[in-house]
Amino acid sequence: MSSFVKQGDVRQEDFDWGVIGWRLTPDKGSKHLVIMDVTLEPGEGHDFHRHPGQEEMIILKQGRITQYIEKESSSLGVGDSVYLDEGVVHASFNDGDETAHLQVVIGPSLGGETGYGLEDVSGEEPWASLRG
Repeated sequence: MSSFVKQGDVRQEDFDWGVIGWRLTPDKGSKHLVIMDVTLEPGEGHDFHRHPGQEEMIILKQGRITQYIEKESSSLGVGDSVYLDEGVVHASFNDGDETAHLQVVIGPSLGGETGYGLEDVSGEEPWASLRG
């Protein structure tokens, strides 16, 4: 079902690592894509995790982040992005002093309310001690 998505329609959900704005989810009619607005305040970060069966694109819209793909990291600024194959361990940390805003696209959708699947591996090695 095609529709306009106004900013006021984006459901905000707070997590201990940041905020997700659920822009496009199966409960809004999407069959294949999940699109999120992610906000990371300075010092916050989405610790090491993976999305089994889903690939992901993260686009930095404001601020700076340190982005990990497995054990490799890179500093990303406005307009930079990262593509992640399905199941690849990754993490995003706002090590800067301004709010970071990310646009995240994940697919395929897994159905349900959000269509989003996540496996947290931040407590496992080598991820638990990777950042020092």
